[in-house]
Amino acid sequence: MNSTPKTWAIIVAAGRGSRIGQAEQGPKQYRDIGGMTIIARAMQPFLDHPGICGIVVVIHKDDEELFDSATRALSGLLPVRIVHGGRTRQDSSRIGLECIADQGADYVLIHDAARPFIDRATVDRVLEQLNAGATAVLPAVAVADTLKRADNAQMVTDTVSRDGLFAAQTPQGFSFETVLAAHRSAQQAGETEFTDDCAVMEWAGHPVKLSRGSRTNTKITTLEDLHMAQDMLAARRLPDIRTGNGYDVHRLVAGDGVWLCGIKIDHDKRLDGHSDADVALHALTDALLATCGAGDIGDHFPPSDPQWKGAASTIFLQKAVEIVTAKGGTVLNADVSLIAEAPKIGPHRQAMRESLARAIGISVDRCSVKATTNEELGFIGRNEGIAAIATASVYYGNADDA
Repeated sequence: MNSTPKTWAIIVAAGRGSRIGQAEQGPKQYRDIGGMTIIARAMQPFLDHPGICGIVVVIHKDDEELFDSATRALSGLLPVRIVHGGRTRQDSSRIGLECIADQGADYVLIHDAARPFIDRATVDRVLEQLNAGATAVLPAVAVADTLKRADNAQMVTDTVSRDGLFAAQTPQGFSFETVLAAHRSAQQAGETEFTDDCAVMEWAGHPVKLSRGSRTNTKITTLEDLHMAQDMLAARRLPDIRTGNGYDVHRLVAGDGVWLCGIKIDHDKRLDGHSDADVALHALTDALLATCGAGDIGDHFPPSDPQWKGAASTIFLQKAVEIVTAKGGTVLNADVSLIAEAPKIGPHRQAMRESLARAIGISVDRCSVKATTNEELGFIGRNEGIAAIATASVYYGNADDA
């Protein structure tokens, strides 16, 4: 065994999903839930897992176009092999295993494409058991419901004890050579109706170790399951609200007024800069750009470019808003704190807020302007400059859409 085991994942996705009904999207694994297909959700955790070296997806021979369309947005650098499945799930698993028989795999994880809510922790627990020496590992949860046995007339005949009963899940983990041999033996013996891979291992006489599954790792089988999955995703999707910060400072020099938040205030000095040096709008521009990782004001409006000499800084702020909007963002609020000994900001605060609201395209109640002095300390306290700190909040939809 290598010091770092070579582990492949097989996603079994060749089923027709007849119990869920047909739709334009095809079988259930290609249905959309929360903006992402079921099969893509089932694959992504394995694509992201550092312990997986490659993935095999077993699909129906008629589903190649559906698969390509359903997984186009997936990210990851792992090799993905596509093979056509067989008549039964057992056949499809064996075909997936045979596809990588020459890859020197140590372990394999076999997962149902109809389980889109598999999480990293469940996968890790299966791998831990394999690394500890288990030949077959079954993630499972203890049965919580009271179980009844009924006859053909749907009359209850007795109550079944829940003691020692577990609901099986996937991914099921195996020693690769052992599970491949078990599948080959079952095929040769004409045993073709096993519904999961651990059942094949049990038939072949191999012990199966339980690992803790997850109650959210449900399988989508019926239309009701699909609706419940959509509801569950809607309930746990978090709004993608991002906050950016910006800071800027400019020197005061002799002049006739300072530009702050797009408003010129009479003063015996002005702010020195390539543009109108509106320190507040420069800081706010950086804050907005920060919410979508779009660099800073110098990247978009370099002071070395003569076209920005003396330019109104409102242009910079509006450009930042355009960038944010193009990325799918909606500005929620803007907050500017000015640090200056003079001029007095209070008499101009409302005009500044209204100026920000016009430039950004939001209501005045979403714009805040505050001011403080530096208690005559430092360069600001000596009336040598004015500084601004800005914060912006932007809504980019839901976190699952990002």
